[in-house]
Amino acid sequence: MVSNEKYSICDIMKGNTSVIIQKMESQIPVNFQIYSDMYKEYLHMIDDLFGTCYLSEKEFFDKMNIDDRILKIMSSYGKTYTEIYSNQVENYSSFLKWYSKMRTSGTRSYDKFAHVMMDSYAKIISDFSKKFQF
Repeated sequence: MVSNEKYSICDIMKGNTSVIIQKMESQIPVNFQIYSDMYKEYLHMIDDLFGTCYLSEKEFFDKMNIDDRILKIMSSYGKTYTEIYSNQVENYSSFLKWYSKMRTSGTRSYDKFAHVMMDSYAKIISDFSKKFQF
C-alpha cells in the first residue's frame, strides 16, 4: 500500500528532536534523585569514616592525658574552621543559585535571538523561493 503522506525534512528533524528532548526532560527528576542519593551516600561514608577513626583513636589519645587547656584551644580552633567551612558551603549554594539564574537568563536571551534569526532566515528563504519560483 502506497502512502500519499508528504514528508518534510524539517518536520522529520523537528519531530525527532522533540521526542528526544521530551525523553530527556522526563528523566530530570530521576537523574536528580540518583545524584542526590549518591551524594548523600558519599557524605554518610565520610561521616562514618571519621566515626571509625574516633573509636580507633579515642583510647590512644585518652591515655596521653593531654592538658585540658590544649584541648580547649583545639576545640576552639576546630569550631572556628567548622564555622568557616559551613559559611563556604552556604556561599557555594548561593553561588549556584546565582549561576543557575544567570545561565537561565542567558539561555532565554539566546532563544529570543535565535527566533529573530530564524524569522530573518525564513524571510530570506521565502524571498529566494519567490524569486526562483519554487
